[in-house]
Amino acid sequence: MSAAPPLAPRALYQEVAERLRQQIFGRELEPGSWIDELKLCAELGISRTPMREALKVLAVEGLVTMKLRRGAYVTEMSERDVREAYQLLALLESDAAARVAESGSDAELAELQGLHEELEAAIDQRDAFFIANERFHLRLLEIEGNRWRHQMVNDLRRVMKLNRHHSLFKHGRLAESLAEHQAVMKAISQRDGKSAARLMREHFENGLTAATADA
Repeated sequence: MSAAPPLAPRALYQEVAERLRQQIFGRELEPGSWIDELKLCAELGISRTPMREALKVLAVEGLVTMKLRRGAYVTEMSERDVREAYQLLALLESDAAARVAESGSDAELAELQGLHEELEAAIDQRDAFFIANERFHLRLLEIEGNRWRHQMVNDLRRVMKLNRHHSLFKHGRLAESLAEHQAVMKAISQRDGKSAARLMREHFENGLTAATADA
């Protein structure tokens, strides 16, 4: 039996897409801003073909909006966009929390507890808190095991990073979010699926209130 051919390295346009993705998340490219393709091509030392392919990828992800005869822009979320994203996250993740509480293994719940403790340790470091928060939520979904749910939440969370009025930017919201996480984690640890779902739903409802206040 002949050996399989070696895997090809990631295509150039994928590398470009990842570079642009990180620039968008890092606010080097602000929501609503025009993407200067020629300037970026010169900076990266590439032709326009991989740049255009990369922008198509980011458009599918919702991070970039293509405007006819005007080019590509970093997507800017409206208040309606934010509200709808939070509502979907509340539905998807509250159900996942209930299922993990009811059927997760002791080892999986212990792992979630460890991730929650990392969140607690990051309370005075907003960027670290963001990272720990996302790690907890995504691991919860991995444990629950519905790949369609996981994909949908990943897509929503990716676009939510564009939100200028992210709830965790609000003064005092980190502490509130942590307290809500503690309540969710306690319900999961006690295998109380109904309470876990309710508390997770309230967590997102409170996040929406903070994100849209004075937006």
